[in-house]
Parts: sequence; structure tokens; C-alpha cells
Amino acid sequence: MKLTPKEVEDLVANVVGRDSLNVLRLIKNKKNVSEFKIAENMKLNVNQIRNVLYRMNEHNLVTFTRKKDKKKGWYIYYWTFDEKQAKNLYVFLKRKRLDELKILIDNGKKEESFYVCKTDFIKFDLDEALENNFICPECGKVLIEEKVFIDIDKLKKEANLIGIDISIKTKENVQQKAPEKHNKKKDKKKLNKFKKAR
Repeated sequence: MKLTPKEVEDLVANVVGRDSLNVLRLIKNKKNVSEFKIAENMKLNVNQIRNVLYRMNEHNLVTFTRKKDKKKGWYIYYWTFDEKQAKNLYVFLKRKRLDELKILIDNGKKEESFYVCKTDFIKFDLDEALENNFICPECGKVLIEEKVFIDIDKLKKEANLIGIDISIKTKENVQQKAPEKHNKKKDKKKLNKFKKAR
């Protein structure tokens, strides 16, 4: 099953940033879109567009080809959004989240402690707070302990939904990658046709 448009946008916003969504909308479902056309449509300079596209490329969400402009002598890059890689990344991140949830569920803790700087709004786990002697490295103020209640039932529901989602998204991949069964008679007929045509 393909990712829905919302899933694609959420994925890209999460890993690349919300500022990439307008670029995504211009290249999604198109092939080899010129970075200059994207810049023109968005009324931005090409370097701003390249910045976004390079960040997308770091996650292999886009592919590109380049061609030399014969008049000006520089290279123009043409970009394509990679739906297959987006799906792979989506499933990878979902599995990672599922693993995190399983650890929390198996741990069985009902609450977790964090240490927070109220001035700089920075949160530390116990190990990080210990490393900094319970002092904020930014402003030097003492970190304050905060406890967070963990709803195990809610985590189990989320884990279940993610498991179903992964199952649906990967089922199609398995079916697509299954090797075709060879029909010896058909293969022999094709070979004979090829020989006669020569």
C-alpha cells in the first residue's frame, strides 16, 4: 500500500522540516523538475531551494540528474521525489518507534523522571543531569526534577496501531518482491519466436 499524501507530508515535515512541504508539493508525482522552476514558482532564490532539496537528499527522499546549460556553462539539477524511499523511511521510523514503545511497555514503569531548566526550557534524563551535576550547561541554574506519568495502556494501543500500519505497508512490498514462477512452456515458446525472428 502506498503512503497517503498526509503520511508523506508528515514524514517529510518530521525528518526535513515544515519549510520543505512547499517544495515537496511542487515535485511530488513529477519527474526531473528543474530547481530553477521550483525557485521561480516559490519566488525564492535557487540557493534557498537547493538547501531544502539537499536536506531531502540526506534522507534519500529525492533523486537528481544534472545537465550542463550549453549557453551559461553551469549545471542545472533536476529533482524527482522518491516515493519508494519515502515508504522505506516511513516503515523504518515506525519500526524504531515500535521498538521504543516495547521497551517502555516491558519496563512497566508508571512514571519517569526528567530534569528541566525552567529558564532555557531544556530537558535532561537522569544520566545527562548527572553528567552536568544537575546544573544547566546553558545558564548555570539548578535543574528541577519533573515526573511524567506513563500510561501503559495508551502505549500498548499506539504500539498495536503502529504494528498494523507496518504490516499493511510492508505486505505489498513482500508481494511485489516475490519472484515470478517460471512457466517452462511459455519460456520455450518465447525462445522459439525469438529464433524464428532472427
